[in-house]
Amino acid sequence: MASTLLAAPCFLSLQNREVGGFLRSFRSPNYDKVKYNQGLLRTRNSGTNGGGSLVVASVFGRKVKSTQTVIPEPDYRIPIVLLGLSGGLAYTNNILPAAPIGLLGLLLLFQTTRVRFVFDDEALEVKVGEQLQNSGENVFVGGKNRWKYSTFVNWELWWPNFPILVYFKERQTKPEGQVHFFPVIFNGKQLYDVMLERAGPSQTSGPKDS
Repeated sequence: MASTLLAAPCFLSLQNREVGGFLRSFRSPNYDKVKYNQGLLRTRNSGTNGGGSLVVASVFGRKVKSTQTVIPEPDYRIPIVLLGLSGGLAYTNNILPAAPIGLLGLLLLFQTTRVRFVFDDEALEVKVGEQLQNSGENVFVGGKNRWKYSTFVNWELWWPNFPILVYFKERQTKPEGQVHFFPVIFNGKQLYDVMLERAGPSQTSGPKDS
């Protein structure tokens, strides 16, 4: 909402007049002339889907970067593969392994429709539903399902050609570090790109470019 207000033409016009008036009325004995950029705001796109940044240029030439929120798209490949495997096993009368694999596939299918990874400018947060509702406390280690990038120790996206698991370790939950594993039920390329941008390179920098 803030970026929408800042991008409004009337607001930009008002801001330019105010800054210009301020500079005309201000004279410093240490400077003969103050130069400033009339284009105070501009949007810069990034390679990450849904990503980008708003760059605010101050009258003194410094830049403040505000990163947009990125939500990787859902990916149904893993639950579909599991359900297909379960169906194949059931067809060959291997009911015992077919049942748990089928249940796991159904669970992941359901989770893919509702769970979202939300990457804002400060942290990764797990939310649920189209309205991005709070996912509550973590059922395994407690605490909110929100972790600041600054607390990340390492992260990995395993099996890059067909991402299966994303792993990361953070020190926000406990000082010695807490490990998290999530099935990749999101677009693997989008997930990798935004993790690389927000949390920095992983120890092995995977996945590799083909």
